[in-house]
Amino acid sequence: MKRRAFITLLGGAAAAWAQQVPVIGYLGGASPEAFASRLQAFREGLSETGYREGRDVMIEYRWAETQVDRFPALASELVSRGPSVIVAAGSTAGALAVKAATTTIPVVCETGADPLAAGLVPSLSRPGGNVTGITSLNVEVNPKRLELLHELIPNLNAVALLVNPADPVVTEPLLPQMRVAAQTLGLELHVLPASSETDIEPVFAGLNQLGAGGLVIAPGIFFIDQTVRLATVALRHRIPTIFYTREFATAGGLASYSGSVKESHRLSGHYAGRILKGEKPGNLPVQQVTRVELIINLKTAKALGIDVPRQLIALADELIE
Repeated sequence: MKRRAFITLLGGAAAAWAQQVPVIGYLGGASPEAFASRLQAFREGLSETGYREGRDVMIEYRWAETQVDRFPALASELVSRGPSVIVAAGSTAGALAVKAATTTIPVVCETGADPLAAGLVPSLSRPGGNVTGITSLNVEVNPKRLELLHELIPNLNAVALLVNPADPVVTEPLLPQMRVAAQTLGLELHVLPASSETDIEPVFAGLNQLGAGGLVIAPGIFFIDQTVRLATVALRHRIPTIFYTREFATAGGLASYSGSVKESHRLSGHYAGRILKGEKPGNLPVQQVTRVELIINLKTAKALGIDVPRQLIALADELIE
């Protein structure tokens, strides 16, 4: 057989295989590198239902690279490809963009916010329509992060909250919660903005002038993408800081506290597989991750002169030494 004919035959076979294999559209909020562990968990959940990428299913990826304004175009692009299901992972804004782009393609959202409050579904137990999903409630537990920081630093008088103003879907519901939590703890709260890499260094450099003895980093795709840098800068400026990703604590941040992001992405893969098997998203209740993880970097605590209370050591799911 001539080489050109053989290549044509291969191309035709590949096209026929692609027509038989279902396609998942995947909209990620940050970058593939920042989502590496999340993607692994998603694929694990998908494989639990019998689907392995490249064998039983194809996945078309689109990445917003932390640019919230890119979500509508990326969502429309995925919808135009006609996938069997779309997974919107790691961003409430991304999930809302996909919901606005289609009322027929099944959608699985993975978000840290309350899907009901965000307007993604009308009911958690019976979503109806074409949207369901998983929530880790990482926005909801942010006040607890403030409380934990206060336990780590009992003499704390003022604290800062780092938010991304370009991501109002996360920021706006968070601020009232955090102000109430700070008032309850008797803390002065400074809200500081950062929406680009150049904003990060000045924020940490100015905390001492504000009298802020600690920092809570709000959830958001921009901060996920900057996790290692945030941990490094926080340690260099000797600012006790808490975030929600495990990677923050392992990179040298003082602590992380969150619903299990690994579990929420695994469950989103599981839901995607169930929908591929024929289940309707409207009949799948929104799941809430029940496992909440506290990770404390004892090495960083020692470097910052913090004596971690015994009750927090006992409570921690992981201690980094």
